[in-house]
Amino acid sequence: MPANQEYISGKIIEINAAEAALYRRVFWRLIPFLFICYMVSYLDRVNIGFAKLQMLNQLRFSDEVYGLGAGVFFFGYLFFEVPSNIMLRRVGASAWIARIMISWGLVSCAMMFVSSAPVFYGLRFLLGACEAGFYPGVVFYLVTWFPAARRGSILAIFIAAIPVGGAVGGLVSGWAMQSLGGLGGLAGWQWLFIVEGLPSVLLGLVTMIYLDDRIETARWLSLAEKQILSRRISEEASRADSHNIRQAFTDPRVWLLSAVYFLTTMGFYGIGFWLPSLISALGVKDLLHIGLLSAIPNVAAIIGMLLLARSSDRMEERRVHFAFGCLIGAAGLIGSVLCASSVPVAMLFLSLATAGIYACLPVFWPIPSAFLAGGASAAGFAIINSIGNFSGFVSPSIVGWIKTTTGSADYGVYALALSVLAGGVLMISVGSLRTSRRLAPSLGESAL
Repeated sequence: MPANQEYISGKIIEINAAEAALYRRVFWRLIPFLFICYMVSYLDRVNIGFAKLQMLNQLRFSDEVYGLGAGVFFFGYLFFEVPSNIMLRRVGASAWIARIMISWGLVSCAMMFVSSAPVFYGLRFLLGACEAGFYPGVVFYLVTWFPAARRGSILAIFIAAIPVGGAVGGLVSGWAMQSLGGLGGLAGWQWLFIVEGLPSVLLGLVTMIYLDDRIETARWLSLAEKQILSRRISEEASRADSHNIRQAFTDPRVWLLSAVYFLTTMGFYGIGFWLPSLISALGVKDLLHIGLLSAIPNVAAIIGMLLLARSSDRMEERRVHFAFGCLIGAAGLIGSVLCASSVPVAMLFLSLATAGIYACLPVFWPIPSAFLAGGASAAGFAIINSIGNFSGFVSPSIVGWIKTTTGSADYGVYALALSVLAGGVLMISVGSLRTSRRLAPSLGESAL
């Protein structure tokens, strides 16, 4: 391909070679660091799933107590998400993201002091309040750097931190609980929270120095480079439908996408919180082996995310791709229950479920970024993410209640599969709420 052309969103587009090199430079400056931060963020959020394997017996918690404690995190998340994203826009990304990471890292370490259900609930709520705003804040931050035509692939790579974090976290969690248990008089699950909480604090301190608030303040860019990047973002912002915070709250597309995201992430958090337990239920008891096996579905998720995102970009289509991921995810969840008697087959279906559900995420987020800009994007992303992520409370609570009531998590998994499938159906049914024809061609009508 000629040096002055680039393959973007299924088309060969004429582009200045210097500009292409500039965006590659921006990518390598921002994405690897934010990828690591998000990986640690996700790990601190769901490591409770591994800690559960020891906590419940030692603290005499029921599955229902665990489900409520795992989910109450999202009450804090829900209440503080929108204010947090608005504050990020006002005070700057470096200071606010650093505040988020340091505070959630300290609270994550404090989880080692859990001794009763009320303390468990309180710390999980506080963890959610501290972490609120990180994910939508980073998405908003990236939108201020990268134009729409580059956004899908950028978000896919960033969001891949989730399954990578799940894979790495499974190995680290299994090792910490099995190898460090008893050291210093602490249980393995207590060491787990220390080992996985401290990196967040250290990364938060680095963030204050490393991350630039916006294009204009980046010391590693020349004035001409700043002008090129700013011009691309300004051109797209002028074509967006909604710009201020009030418009984000009144746009029906924001609330509809919130419902879609909620239904889909029911399965996402069901896997995140219950995967170690589901693997254990298959007959695998060694903690290190559970950690190793939990890495397999997460590797499958990375592959699924990259393949579906690439196909979506090439075909300039989002809704059908999203629904396809939901269908695969729901089928995988159901298959994992029906084939639970065979560990290899059940793991295959769990991997399929994880790949399908996780692959929906990078296909989803280019949709709201197509019609939201400025304050509307900061608030809109936070609204969608906070409502969607409230499923993190509902999902483990439902599975925990069903398992406590019936003695089996099977019907809980079926409920998650139904929710994921409903999210895909709802996304397909919203074709009448299309984005404006004035939006960027790479997202425009095809986004919805």
